[in-house]
Amino acid sequence: MKLKIGEFARLGQVSVQTLRYYDDLGLIKAHAVDPFSGYRYYTLEQLPRLLQILAMKDLGISLQQIGTLLEQEMDTAELRRVLLLKQEELRSEVQESLERLERVQARLRLLEHSERTPLYEVVIKSVEAVRMVSERGTVASYWEADPLWMRLHERFEERPPSPCGPYFTLCHANEPEIDLEVCMPVAADAAWEGVETRVLPAVETMACTVHRGPFTGLVTGFTALITWMDANGYSIAGPDREIYLRLPEPGRYDSDANAVTELQIPVVRNHS
Repeated sequence: MKLKIGEFARLGQVSVQTLRYYDDLGLIKAHAVDPFSGYRYYTLEQLPRLLQILAMKDLGISLQQIGTLLEQEMDTAELRRVLLLKQEELRSEVQESLERLERVQARLRLLEHSERTPLYEVVIKSVEAVRMVSERGTVASYWEADPLWMRLHERFEERPPSPCGPYFTLCHANEPEIDLEVCMPVAADAAWEGVETRVLPAVETMACTVHRGPFTGLVTGFTALITWMDANGYSIAGPDREIYLRLPEPGRYDSDANAVTELQIPVVRNHS
């Protein structure tokens, strides 16, 4: 018994366009095609194959994978492998959605205490490893790091190199003893006699925000970062970083409104 494409589509609860698309992909070919009109016909015996396709599609299996499985006559081992991968993918998507829901809820809680849009927007991103030359030491205050920068540049007696990225500072410990490391990123193949380079490891989850304005406002930016971390269930996992995207003009570290500094803190998710 031959069924017109429209009749077969109604039986399978799909559109005629879907059947034509599946035919073009080779998933379920028409049983017969009228040589004059080009009209496609199907049979009742093809209905189980259509239902197989729809069932696998409902599980999130791609049409390409479905085609492979059908070619292998639904090999059980291969189907199990595909479903295990899909299961892991769906779990990851659910986890991402739950984390996004937590961020939405945290933002709503912040808005309950303020009707203004937050001054600092925070994102989580991965940061690549950086080869650098650095100078580390303790200072009495965050404003007294100039000697560290001077010692860093004094290492290059003749011609200081051009950094391959913005200068930055690592803060290994806070008050009462402030442990800072001032850093200059250099090319991967950089080498100077008597000057040691090292690689700052990559960070998979870094909480980041951007401070626009003089250095006097950096503490406000870091406070916003810490507040966001607490609200979203993150803990500090390493030294924070100040990335100087646009340095203040000389002598205007406490007044240049055009300076731009990215603030970064390595983080890990708190266990619930």
